[in-house]
Amino acid sequence: MINSELKRLRGSPFNALRALLDPLEPAAGLEPLTLTIGEPQHKPPQIMIDALHASEHLYGKYPPADGTPEQREAIAGWLTRRYGLSDGIVDANSNIAPVNGTREALFMIAQVITERATHNEAKPAILLPTPYYHTYHAAAFMAGADPVFMPATAEHDFFPDLTTLDPELLDRTTAFYLCSPANPQGTAASAEYLEEVLRLAIKHDFILIMDECYAEIYDCKPPVGILEICDELGEGLDHVLTFHSLSKRSSAAGLRSGFCTGNTEIIRTFIDLRNYAGAVSPLPVCAAAAALWNDDVHVEENRALYRQKFDAAERILGNRFGFYRPQGGFFLWLDVEDGVEATKKLWTKGALRVLPGKFLSAEGPDGVNPGDKYIRVALVGELDKTEEALTRLANSL
Repeated sequence: MINSELKRLRGSPFNALRALLDPLEPAAGLEPLTLTIGEPQHKPPQIMIDALHASEHLYGKYPPADGTPEQREAIAGWLTRRYGLSDGIVDANSNIAPVNGTREALFMIAQVITERATHNEAKPAILLPTPYYHTYHAAAFMAGADPVFMPATAEHDFFPDLTTLDPELLDRTTAFYLCSPANPQGTAASAEYLEEVLRLAIKHDFILIMDECYAEIYDCKPPVGILEICDELGEGLDHVLTFHSLSKRSSAAGLRSGFCTGNTEIIRTFIDLRNYAGAVSPLPVCAAAAALWNDDVHVEENRALYRQKFDAAERILGNRFGFYRPQGGFFLWLDVEDGVEATKKLWTKGALRVLPGKFLSAEGPDGVNPGDKYIRVALVGELDKTEEALTRLANSL
């Protein structure tokens, strides 16, 4: 028999999008353009290709679950540079778990930190923002926890309102997933907000899981990272895990390489679990990852390409559809009044495929879905195609 909870998770946003648009014909005479998936299309850096070729003889060896010392040292060095950390706050050999892409790792980590309730115990809870990355939801379900959705609306800069949290709920919370810069809204959490969340985690003894995969794609200034807050408060990493990826930072989605860093005991247990059930990066991939984390030049070049597309969006959309320049990431979160109807119109009138915000969000107890009014638009293609797509969007709506 199939796990009943797993069966409930079959409806991904992209399955829902296919069900919505596949019966409809795209606008005639136009090349269909897809702006749905956050898959970077910029050319991967040459240093990655060179490192893979230089290490290709290592494909014949089984790789270790904790990566290589060179990879972990490169990660620790980047974290220290990027966030201006004090020496020693991140130890390459005890605080870092290299992973085969962060999607799988964000899912598996909930198994490590969530104790399943016995018959007479309150069920553990995992807090999730909505809109949200669907992996968080699946992780909560499969860890045996109650997924508790917290609306992330414009009134609170698209982050959950922490003042609404019931202390009794926080006492049974094992984890709080938070993404900054936010997917899909592109806002970055302030230092004050992150400090408030961290203090809640310490007070109520839960783990703050920070998905910071978009942290290196920003417009004007680098988003604050949770490790900076830990360093400033002097609280250590006991209540924190943060995830980073080369998919966005280095336009290397196919490399499937990222890492998790934080609480030493959790990292050790996580690596033990991955020895049983995790996908492990081949040694040439570890070498390529080390080369990429050691280099910051290609990242600035990558950011410059995204800034050109932000400029194009600002020029073409102006103040329509609630447009604002995202602080980070590469999505536009546009207020089109009815995201589902706008998605259908863009396909039938402009041959554009976008994602309704409703498909990325959960309806609350009040019957309100915070994504209903929005569409998510991924600015991942080349500049000329992006300009054409944005022009069609403006004309079609």
